[in-house]
Amino acid sequence: MRVAVVGATGAVGREILKVLEARNFPLSELRLYASPRSAGKRLPFRGEEVLVEPLPEGPLPVDLVLASAGGALSKALAPVWAEGGALVVDNSSAFRYEPWVPLVVPEVNREKIFTHRGIIANPNCTTAILAMALWPLHRAFGAKRVIVATYQAASGAGARAMEELLTETHRFLHGETPRAEAFAHPLPFNVIPHIDAFQENGYTREEMKVVWETHKIFGDDSIRISATAVRVPTLRAHAEAVSVEFARPVTPEAAREVLREAPGVEVVDEPEAKRYPMPLTASGKWDVEVGRIRKSLAFENGLDFFVVGDQLLKGAALNAVQIAEEWLKGA
Repeated sequence: MRVAVVGATGAVGREILKVLEARNFPLSELRLYASPRSAGKRLPFRGEEVLVEPLPEGPLPVDLVLASAGGALSKALAPVWAEGGALVVDNSSAFRYEPWVPLVVPEVNREKIFTHRGIIANPNCTTAILAMALWPLHRAFGAKRVIVATYQAASGAGARAMEELLTETHRFLHGETPRAEAFAHPLPFNVIPHIDAFQENGYTREEMKVVWETHKIFGDDSIRISATAVRVPTLRAHAEAVSVEFARPVTPEAAREVLREAPGVEVVDEPEAKRYPMPLTASGKWDVEVGRIRKSLAFENGLDFFVVGDQLLKGAALNAVQIAEEWLKGA
């Protein structure tokens, strides 16, 4: 395979390179593209230094494009790359809601990969992490209502946002007033219930993405979903507190058994030993961690649980590479 990574110098682009290498993805040629500002850099891959090229406006001479350079760029150029013969796996929100573009988490709806017309969309990181835990439970017990509160890391806003958290934390600890550029307010020692633009219904677009994308990935828009998305001062790995009402009776023990069998999920649920999902333990991990599984006090057939996943991996780079791997395997 001739593979291109577009947005190679960004936080997700760099993780894509690490995932391609770690999973020994079969490629014969690797092309790295970024903005003119970042062109000329060299990034490590399989013991070599690969030159980052400026992104041209036309088709790319590759079979597969893993794109993570923003929605506007993908909207303009992904169709060009696809028309040139490449499969595009796009990490932006540019095509997620287009009915003709598959939105894929391979553990949930692998079959949709093979309906593509040149472009496959990667879900929002928050949705992907939720889907990993919710899908196996939905199949077993039938989710009716889902309430999600997120605790989203700085990594969700990109590499510069992660650097801002570190820099402004340092300023705060040295008696200076922290500033905000990547976020609506300073993030150190703060939580911000505002991610993306507010919509007419009072929810943010980030919160609505959880609704829209879960419905599309599951192929079921009957599930009632409500989300509150909150930015917290962690570097990477998003956490989510989830309450679910199911159509069929469910127990924590039965849920744990279902989740232990689910691919890409690690049950970390020993509260008496202080073992539960956390960003510190989930960071850098391919699987999402699920724990704090308990009977709901609000719903008759309900569960509460906590799920944490690395936003840069299962929430972005890993999922994109997994889509490409499944595409290579064929239907």
